Amino acid sequence: MQPSRPGRPDPRAQAQQAQLAASLAGAVDLAAVKARSEAAARAQAAPPPSPGAPAGAPGATVVDVTEATFQTEVLDRSFQVPVVLDLWAEWCGPCKQLSPVLERLAAEGGGSWVLAKVDVDANPTLAQGLRVQGIPAVKAVWQGQLVAEFTGAIPEEQAREFVTELVRATTGGAVPGGGEGQPAETEDPRLDAAEAALERGDLAAAEAAYQGLLDEEPDHPVAGLALRQVQLFRRADEAGPDALVRADAAPDDVDAQNRAADFLLGNGDVEGAFNRLLDVVRRTSGEDRDKARRHLVELFGIVGDQDPRVGTARRQLTQALF
Repeated sequence: MQPSRPGRPDPRAQAQQAQLAASLAGAVDLAAVKARSEAAARAQAAPPPSPGAPAGAPGATVVDVTEATFQTEVLDRSFQVPVVLDLWAEWCGPCKQLSPVLERLAAEGGGSWVLAKVDVDANPTLAQGLRVQGIPAVKAVWQGQLVAEFTGAIPEEQAREFVTELVRATTGGAVPGGGEGQPAETEDPRLDAAEAALERGDLAAAEAAYQGLLDEEPDHPVAGLALRQVQLFRRADEAGPDALVRADAAPDDVDAQNRAADFLLGNGDVEGAFNRLLDVVRRTSGEDRDKARRHLVELFGIVGDQDPRVGTARRQLTQALF
């Protein structure tokens, strides 16, 4: 939820993602601020990718990843450099065409990005969590979030363009052999107070800092979304797990259902939050229906239209209303 700094989460990721010529995905959800901060801290303590390390070794630019090492080698590492997942299987012919290309590009990249290879047959749970529907599948991870993907073997020129644009959009750097990089976005020091508050877990102070910045600059490119996200986490913390019990005991209480949805979303259950409010919309009318609808649309804005679950839920909402 903070501006882009080495080893720190980045609320600008959604704007950067739009620059990538690939579809976005939300299969891995690290929405919780604490989880993201912990991952960033681990990444700061880890050594940077080493072009000279043997392929497959931890910390190398090309690593073999399992369910046991995914957290360290993919999620934590993505707070240092973008990580490109190569999802493959031994029986897959197109995989044998694409994988060597990606490995060569990673070696040329000199540590500007990491290639993480995942055997989907050996790691079925991981493949399911990443919503792999066909291989070869390539998914890019930056600061704990999936930001771009494509499926199928593509020519080396297109693969090179993919990783070059990925590095430019996420770190502002250049890939050796991939053309000149673009200047990194200038940091806004006014975000420091909010960032420091988030790092110490003080959501109230972070909210106040973001609100103060918006009072000065209503169209600030980072603070608006960051404020909505922090407000969600505050509501989720205030609701607590008892919100689900209270909502289930009072299915006609829309406010209780809204609080339960906040708790679910704040703890990473995107579909659970959406489905709970969709159910309310389907079985209510008048002001109750409109209250649930407005809250659901607010949650759509927090998750972002780049997440496919938002598109699915929007279609379901339209069907429920009309």
